[in-house]
Amino acid sequence: MEHLTLDLQLLNAFAALLLLLSFAMLSQRRIVSLVNLLALQGALLCAATLLLAWRTGEQHLYFSALLTLALKVVFLPWLLHRLIRRLGVYWDTEPLLNVPFTMLVGVLVVVFAFGLAQPIAELASTATRNAIGIAIAVILLAFLTMITRRKAMSQVVGFLSMENGLFFGAMSATYGMPMIVELGIALDVLVAMLVLGVFFFQIREQFDSLDLHHLETLKEDQ
Repeated sequence: MEHLTLDLQLLNAFAALLLLLSFAMLSQRRIVSLVNLLALQGALLCAATLLLAWRTGEQHLYFSALLTLALKVVFLPWLLHRLIRRLGVYWDTEPLLNVPFTMLVGVLVVVFAFGLAQPIAELASTATRNAIGIAIAVILLAFLTMITRRKAMSQVVGFLSMENGLFFGAMSATYGMPMIVELGIALDVLVAMLVLGVFFFQIREQFDSLDLHHLETLKEDQ
């Protein structure tokens, strides 16, 4: 069995906690708790990035950790909590699948993710390639969170969690993306959140609810 140094053991522990948080988000119906779990995901990503920067000596990873802290741990959770208070949306309605069945599907998704990641991990040359399977699992679990929720706010949290999984996957496979790509993604996420914030208020004004099934009632003018 390959001997792992303490820093790699810590990175694997961070990856495992990231996966557990994804399962916690999958089973959570309270939107405030969803946002808190998303902030915890960001904190784990920040810690993992700092540890990887110290291990590899890659200076751009320190900037990535700072960007993660500012955007995913502080700003986006603050913005989401503010939207929740303004819109008065604290609980999701009954999800499309009940929680036990959703968790069972989540376990199957994780098994599929590890099978999918095995040939990719073999091609990767980084010391953290074993975490690629967890990164893919986090992405797929976030997608499952999105498609099983009715509230727009919960789906946005799922989208942001998916982006966390993509970031962790890039860090595991290649020690992070080029800085210009990370800045571009951060800007895209900020713009998306501003647009979605306006979208939330428009839905609330039109339907007095953020349940997206109301959008199915819209008809084109004849």
